[in-house]
Amino acid sequence: MSGSMGNPVKKMSAIDRVFLLLTGLLAAYQIAIGVEGVPAVSLWAYTVGFGILLLAGIMLIILGFEGLDSPFVAIVSTAAPLALSLGLVWDYLPAWRVAYLVFVIVGFIAVTITRVARMGRVATITLAVVHGVAGLIIFGLPIYLSLTGTTPGGFILVGIGGALIGVGGLMLSFLKMGKPVLSQSAILTILPGLLFLMTAAFVAGFTFS
Repeated sequence: MSGSMGNPVKKMSAIDRVFLLLTGLLAAYQIAIGVEGVPAVSLWAYTVGFGILLLAGIMLIILGFEGLDSPFVAIVSTAAPLALSLGLVWDYLPAWRVAYLVFVIVGFIAVTITRVARMGRVATITLAVVHGVAGLIIFGLPIYLSLTGTTPGGFILVGIGGALIGVGGLMLSFLKMGKPVLSQSAILTILPGLLFLMTAAFVAGFTFS
């Protein structure tokens, strides 16, 4: 395969597919049970976020790691952290609801345009910035809320999931920029397990909060 992922791309193993399948099952479980006691917009955002994780897992199982170079996969994957972070902001930071909603809309449109137009480094930097802001919110806000006693201690697991989604997003962004922190093979070996642990942390955090 040619393109930003380079040649050759690591073939997806059976273990990789098992991790992705488990990721999808956990996301489907969270969609089915929902999150209780949150505003309607937050519930919608969480449902969209977990729905995208389910869809992304299925798409990677079907397409293999080559699918990571697809503009559609990049666009869909960006919507997951944006949706989850929007749910958190809408639930716990009401004063920032409108401002962050604007960021989510503008960020998603920017990622979509730069990916569809295949704008190379600009697309990668845009993706990294949008992922980074959303990831920091998903990481920092639940930890802060847990440590201050605003939410039960179990909610800190959502923050751990946020850290994992941030690590995964940054590794892929640096890889596409040609400045990987690890080899392509190492990143793709880690990725399915990282997605599984991330989703498990999210589900556990919402369940035990």
